[in-house]
Amino acid sequence: MIAGPLVDRYGPRKVMAWVLILGAIPSGLAETISTATGFYFVRFFIGILGATFVPCQAWTTAFYDKSVVGSANALVGGWGNMGGGVTFVVMVSLYDRLRHDGLSQHVAWRAAFAIVPVPILLITAALVLLFGTDHPAGKWNQRHTLPATALSIAHGHRVVVDADEHLDLKPKLSADGEKGQEATVSVNTAEVEKLYTSEVDVAVNERLTWDTALLILTNHLTWLPALAYITTFGFELAVDASLANVIYGIYKSPTFGQTKAGYLTSLYGLLNLWTRPTGGFIGDILYKRYGVPGKKYNMIACGFFQGAMAIAFGLYIDHNLKNGEKPSLAIIVLLMVLMAIFNEAGCGANFALVPHCNPYSNGMMSGIVGSAGNLGGIIFAMIFRFQSTTLGKPFWVCGIICMAINAVLVVFPVPKL
Repeated sequence: MIAGPLVDRYGPRKVMAWVLILGAIPSGLAETISTATGFYFVRFFIGILGATFVPCQAWTTAFYDKSVVGSANALVGGWGNMGGGVTFVVMVSLYDRLRHDGLSQHVAWRAAFAIVPVPILLITAALVLLFGTDHPAGKWNQRHTLPATALSIAHGHRVVVDADEHLDLKPKLSADGEKGQEATVSVNTAEVEKLYTSEVDVAVNERLTWDTALLILTNHLTWLPALAYITTFGFELAVDASLANVIYGIYKSPTFGQTKAGYLTSLYGLLNLWTRPTGGFIGDILYKRYGVPGKKYNMIACGFFQGAMAIAFGLYIDHNLKNGEKPSLAIIVLLMVLMAIFNEAGCGANFALVPHCNPYSNGMMSGIVGSAGNLGGIIFAMIFRFQSTTLGKPFWVCGIICMAINAVLVVFPVPKL
């Protein structure tokens, strides 16, 4: 929620770099803690890194046309989620290697934090600052110099200009278009209409004001993707945190330990390599034929079928354990993969739709929807925590909630283009 307005004001490149740097600090401090309270404290602030998702999505939205923005957003978002699976494998493997080399359990995990996360975070932040580009117009304070701004003004939008912006609009701004003020311009409307097909065509990020914040928070288009993201990314977060314990609880044996369960669970995150991009790609295909409603129903369908797979997964586990049988690992993996496909494709489908919702405040929109996903993670994690009397019950309870919420979202209207 903080990163969104910062992106709209300072641009995604700077926000991305500084979040990476700030997140590197608690990651580096992880090896210094010696109490549970210290661990909670450091873990809380490592969560700052989750905010990189906001500049990530706002950045690609600024650079890609509406006909392909779904694929672009889903690809970078999916690879970010895939990083969760990669990290699980890398950190566990490094920990095992360090233990094999003679380090104690307590020292090995601390060393793993110093060896992997901190250098990668700082190097990536440096690369972003050195080689990243703020906006197609160049620097962030030049973003309103593109012809799109003149077109949006001519179509009735009142542009809010930052104090440090350099303007060279053609046609020129009228006398009341001073820096820091709303600007207007007179353009031949008939000519503009030939170029203007959607608000997304001409929208440029603008700093958050009280008026725009109120408009965003009272717009149903804000809550359509936000509620859907609670059910998709929120569920994914809870599964990432809980699935290893569930699988370990089912198959625990001298030959099936926590490490093996962790590796198997990492498959859920690794599938993001192609599942989330696929959701955005399908959204773009449907958009070409059906417009924005095509993206909306693609998102809802993914969330609905994800819920159905979660119900099947949970009921299969409970049915077998209730009868004193151990569930087939092959069927468990199959249902897990099907659940992941719809779950992660739904995340990609969501951010194919987001650019069409409040496009002049895309940073704020990305922040709201992204934070809704994290809120969903908390909600579903609580279900896993307090509905754990049987290993499968949390899955089918979450599945019912996901199907119900997505069914309600069908009534939310969206623009045609």
